[in-house]
Amino acid sequence: MSRHTVAVVAFDHISPFHLSVPCVVFGEHYPGMPPFDLLVCAAEEGLLRTTAGFRVAVDHGLEALERAQTVIVPSWRDPQERPPKPLLDALVAAHERGAQMVGLCLGAFVLAEAGLLEGRTATTHWACAQAFAARYPGVKLDADVLYVEDGNILTAAGTTAGIDCCLHLLRRQYGSEMANSVARRLVMPPHRQGGQAQYVEQPLPASARDSRLADLLDWVRANLQQAHSLDSLAEKSLMSRRTFTRHFRQLTGATLGDWLLAQRLALSQRLLESTDQPIEQVAALAGFGSPASLRHHFGQAFGVSPKAWRQTFHGV
Repeated sequence: MSRHTVAVVAFDHISPFHLSVPCVVFGEHYPGMPPFDLLVCAAEEGLLRTTAGFRVAVDHGLEALERAQTVIVPSWRDPQERPPKPLLDALVAAHERGAQMVGLCLGAFVLAEAGLLEGRTATTHWACAQAFAARYPGVKLDADVLYVEDGNILTAAGTTAGIDCCLHLLRRQYGSEMANSVARRLVMPPHRQGGQAQYVEQPLPASARDSRLADLLDWVRANLQQAHSLDSLAEKSLMSRRTFTRHFRQLTGATLGDWLLAQRLALSQRLLESTDQPIEQVAALAGFGSPASLRHHFGQAFGVSPKAWRQTFHGV
């Protein structure tokens, strides 16, 4: 298997966390991990200062972008500051030769400044969304999602959404089992759909009710072939419909319908990639009810049919 080169753009005053996100996904050699060459590069020379008070040495300049299949801009130091022209030119050149371009958090500002997001859908950190929309009116900003893919350009929201985005890249190229294996190593949820809300009001269980609800969601994930509704799950959790809805939204940041669809799509991906179950059986096991329903929702979410998805990972 040929090695896939991932170039990560560092810069002076970078956040160590943002720099570490693509490095921990593509730079670590986990068991069974596909071969990656991770190149951290920068437009500036010398030691780069970080926001944490220490400096990092970068071995590569922007020439690393010339041979990378994936280019990741993990953030940017100031949304008001225009990135240096050599960096913008290198990003445009990488995009023109077909590289996968990724802007995590404020990295979307850099891709937009390079003109790569014009006419495309993109996202960024919710706290800077208003400034982004004002500066780049030609970009279709979706400020409510974790990450969004438009052609060969991916943009993600802040902080941990960058990990979700990188796991999405890994999943798309090598399948759910590989991405889930890396997620387990990182003690991360195995999959969060890009359309999930950025801002979750109460992301961790904070009460006995929410702890009970978390257990219920684990049960639902294990029984997706069954029909589930607000009323049935509220009754099972011993809550009123209204109370269940409020606690569910606080815990997941999504409606029940959106959450169920995301779980069923994720299970469908795994079954298509790792089994030879016929499409009819995949639809039944994932709770879609019919192959037509599976094809409809799968095509809307991923832009391909379940059959095409399976062929991509089976190589047939």
